[in-house]
Amino acid sequence: MSHHPGLATLRRTALLGVATAVTIGTLVAPAHAAKTSPKQLSASWLSKQLTGGLIHNNQFDFDDYGLSIDTAFGLDAIGGHKKTVKQIGGAVASHVNNYITGEAFGDTGSTYAGPTGKAIVLAQVAKKNPTSFGGVDLVNTLEGTVSTTAPTKGRIVDVSTFGDSANVLGQSFAARGLANAESPKARAVTTFLLAQQCKAGYFRLNFTTDKTAADQTCDGGKKGSTSAPDTDATALTVINLQGIHSKSAKVKKAIKKANAWLVKAQRKNGSFGGGKSTEKPNTNSTGLAAWALAGANQCKAAVAAAAWSTKFQVVKVAGTPLAGQRGAIAYDKPALRKGMKKGIKVATQDQWRRATAQAAPAMGLLTVKSCRKF
Repeated sequence: MSHHPGLATLRRTALLGVATAVTIGTLVAPAHAAKTSPKQLSASWLSKQLTGGLIHNNQFDFDDYGLSIDTAFGLDAIGGHKKTVKQIGGAVASHVNNYITGEAFGDTGSTYAGPTGKAIVLAQVAKKNPTSFGGVDLVNTLEGTVSTTAPTKGRIVDVSTFGDSANVLGQSFAARGLANAESPKARAVTTFLLAQQCKAGYFRLNFTTDKTAADQTCDGGKKGSTSAPDTDATALTVINLQGIHSKSAKVKKAIKKANAWLVKAQRKNGSFGGGKSTEKPNTNSTGLAAWALAGANQCKAAVAAAAWSTKFQVVKVAGTPLAGQRGAIAYDKPALRKGMKKGIKVATQDQWRRATAQAAPAMGLLTVKSCRKF
């Protein structure tokens, strides 16, 4: 989940449809080309997008650390790519200050809480020390962004001249990272995160705007229109809560409730839409939901979501502009159609990479048996 405040926010416009019958036919690989599993096809494509362990945005000429981390998480979930995950961890560690403070963009003296939490989880997944990640104690740094006073006790807060853009996505990474680092701030951070779950079961994306409001909960935020249902925020929060090694009863209850909401939110064809800006069915949102559902053994729903997403994976398109892009996953129907006509261009590359990074794990959930092993 890449959401760096110093850049034009690319994350929400490209979060994770079937084309015509002719197009679908061109996507089907011949029998001799089907030896590699769908998830490993996507993993191979993702690995090829890396340059020195990082995803470089060719359109705007910058290393996208957030998307690089998403790629590491996707490869880790797929399995069998420890070397590449470690390579990404090492590459991000070498530039960690640029990511969590924005130094590369002239943003000095700032600390972004969400990216810091995300970097901690990367360090843990890549088997590196989060208290000395590229020479930075990420745990101590993140602890310094946690509010210690009511009514926002436990909430992460950006320290920046650009304002505070911290949200529930970052809070979920902070809760997971600090919990697994056994930080004394972990309980407060997790408690505040759980308060961002509405009674209906979903997690909202944004915190209550007024930090002085007595009620900072998701249900309380409905009065200020900040608590709209968000599939992506819900799925990612579930994934991060599932990633906490030692779960409290409250965390387990929250996971169960959120997954129940995801099952109800799933469309009949297995797909999911995201939040307000990504409401239409897309592979990014569907992939994240499948990932979360599989972690809770909601296999019927997870397999249906995975099956829908596979329709947008490039498998075999000989003689088309997508030749050579096996494993890439289109964001939605329009993206697939455009790709079939023009290929993956610099201007569309970012969307394909984001969709694939978060939908790829779902490619390994095509049967109930594979779901139960996830």
